[in-house]
Parts: sequence; C-alpha cells; structure tokens
Amino acid sequence: MQLKKPEQIGHPFSSETAPVESSIDIEHAARVLDGHSRLTPVHTSSYLNHVCDADVFLKCENFQRTGSFKFRGAFHALSRLPSNTCKNGVLTYSSGNHAQALSHAGAILGIPIIVVMPVDAPVIKKQATEEYGAEIIFYDKSETTREILAAEISTKRGLPVIPPYNHVDVIAGQGTVCKEFHTQIEELDYLLAPCGGGGLLSGCAIATKHVNPDCRVIGVEPAAADDATRSFHSGTIQTVHNPDTVADGARTPYLGHITFPIIRQYVDDMVTVSEASIISAMAIVWERLKIVIEPTGALALAALIEKKVAASGARVGVVVSGGNVDIRAVSSLFERLPNGDFSARSSQ
Repeated sequence: MQLKKPEQIGHPFSSETAPVESSIDIEHAARVLDGHSRLTPVHTSSYLNHVCDADVFLKCENFQRTGSFKFRGAFHALSRLPSNTCKNGVLTYSSGNHAQALSHAGAILGIPIIVVMPVDAPVIKKQATEEYGAEIIFYDKSETTREILAAEISTKRGLPVIPPYNHVDVIAGQGTVCKEFHTQIEELDYLLAPCGGGGLLSGCAIATKHVNPDCRVIGVEPAAADDATRSFHSGTIQTVHNPDTVADGARTPYLGHITFPIIRQYVDDMVTVSEASIISAMAIVWERLKIVIEPTGALALAALIEKKVAASGARVGVVVSGGNVDIRAVSSLFERLPNGDFSARSSQ
C-alpha cells in the first residue's frame, strides 16, 4: 500500500514545496504494530440500520490503547526513529489524543516525550498524558500557535518532532485502522471517517482504495471547522482559526502539505455536520449501543444519520475514532438535546 506518483504542494504558510512521500507503507506499519496495538471490534445495531436505512458497521477505535486510533500512528512513527536522534526525547503538539498516544508509546519504547498542549485541552486528556509520563508545556492559543512554539522548543532543545497528522509514518499507522476493517467486514460500499488534520482519513483512504477501489471514501468535519472540506472542493489549502466545535479532535487549523494531496487523490467527497448532529449521534451510541465515544468519534456517524451521504440500502463502514471524553462534561452536552426519542433528535 504505497502512494504512487507523489505530487508537490506548498505549505500554507511557506513558499517552499514538499513532496507527498511515496513511502506510506501500511503493510509495514501493520507488522510493527502487531502485538502492540489492539484489533478493535466492529459493532452493529439494528436501530442504527433503521435510522440510517443502511447496513452500518462501526469500527470502534475507542477500544484502542489510549482510547483512540492515535496510538497506531504514534507507536509506528516513534518506533521508526533512529535511537541516536531521540535519546533526549521526542517533541509533539496535541490537544489530547495524539499526546496520550505518543506518551504511552514512549513509555513502552523507553523514549521521553515532551508535549506542547493548549491550556484549555480537555482535563481527562491532560491527566492521561501526564500519567503516561510525558512532560507537558502549556500554551495560550490567543498568544501563539502550537507549531511555532514547538519549532522554537525543538531548536532550543535539539528534539525531533512527531506531529499529530502530517507525517508519513503517522499516516501509515493510522491506515491500519481500515486495513483491519476491510478484513473484518468485506464488500463495503462506503467508508466514512472523521477528519481533523487528515492523518486518519488519508491512511484509511489509501487502505480502502487498495482493497476495494469501488468503495466510496467520505471525510466528515464539523461545519464549524470546515477547512478540509473547503480545501477539498477548492483545490487549495484553506484555514480556520480556533474553531468553536465540541469535536476537539477536529480543531486543527488546516490540512498538512502531505495529507492534503492524499485526500484530494483518494477521498471521493467531504461533508460537514452541525454541532447538534454530532451530539445527537454521540448520544445514540451511548444509549443504544452502550459504548462511550467522544464527540469527534461521532462525526462520521452523524453524517450518515443526517443523510449527508446518499447511502440508502448500502453497506457502510463508519470509523469511530475515539472515546476520550470527560464524563463530567457529557451531561452538559446531552442537555443541549431536545426532549424526545433520539431518532427525532437526529432528524432535526
């Protein structure tokens, strides 16, 4: 599963160009992750099938180590670094899931991890990152960006950086989600995956088109953070500044110079969903399937419930990206929902 004919595209804030690498090897990532990552389950629900008028299969990465798909890319990327380059530690920046994943991978591999994290990151994700042994450097999003601060720290301390999504080894690791998915459930007509910076969507799109070129791959974003959707349809990288969405994993400011051309080449469409739809889809999974997922993890299902994808009668794979949610904050989210049955809520 290697990308062919790499394109070139400039970073949105740079005049330089960088090639999309041809070395996104999902097969290799799967071998590296064997025995370390979990084979996550696929769940179904007759209720979801009825609401969506389709055969729906949920790939539940909320059961992955550290509670999200991020462990796959983090462990794979960290394991690929030469030992002499990471003896003083490895730096990353993340609002939570990638931070936890890289911290846990670092603990397993004996590599110190330093994380640049916003002060308003979810409490549960801050705590878990610390518990995995990482050093956290907090920053105020109104004063600087995580990329700028990380670059300064990397230069000062001589640390290599593994970013959350714009990295070939991270993308390859994330692609193992759908490499597994297509062995568990065959002949999918659609594959829906959430999109933040595009690492998961890129990897899943490559894996899906390798196995089943006819399966339509759809990326899903919050309407409040629609930079990837606008980028996909316009053909140029669009940005969004500190988007106000409950899906904190999708608050990335723009696609990467690696993920953007992959998405343009391998993804069939991008759609967005409302905040109410995200919360409603999350509530349905909690109540009907008895599974804890986070708002970002509900993005793809929200698009299917909201009929943003014309999948009536189809076999639809839905990637549930994670389940790291602050239980104390959930009640306030669910209080936003109107009274009545979830099926009524989902249609509003």
